[in-house]
Amino acid sequence: MKSMTTSSLKQQHYPRNAYRFVFDALHQTQRRIHTRQSHSDEELHISGGELLEGIRLLALKQFGLMAQTVFQQWGIYSTEDFGRLVFELIERGEMKKNETDTLTDFCGIYSFDEEFNRKYSITTTAAFED
Repeated sequence: MKSMTTSSLKQQHYPRNAYRFVFDALHQTQRRIHTRQSHSDEELHISGGELLEGIRLLALKQFGLMAQTVFQQWGIYSTEDFGRLVFELIERGEMKKNETDTLTDFCGIYSFDEEFNRKYSITTTAAFED
């Protein structure tokens, strides 16, 4: 996977922070799934669903209850929008896919409202520990 260049950022459809966030989620997901030191590109491949789970986990960690609001500010309203962002990066040569990866891998995986609002819980146990 190539890093983002200034010229490719000028062609972006989403805000710069959205692309950075997806790359951060990709790298964290790869580290979480693949624990060995050296891997080929094929071994580091993750599915659309795995990336979306990484996006969900990172969003909860970084943004908490504001995750859905941040995504909306970026023009991202569904998991399919993340798929569009990823496939834009693939078209620009900044991410790779295998022959079975499609945009539909990102469609309807989870509801932002459900994952970032309804299921969100604040843990206060650490505040009350001695």
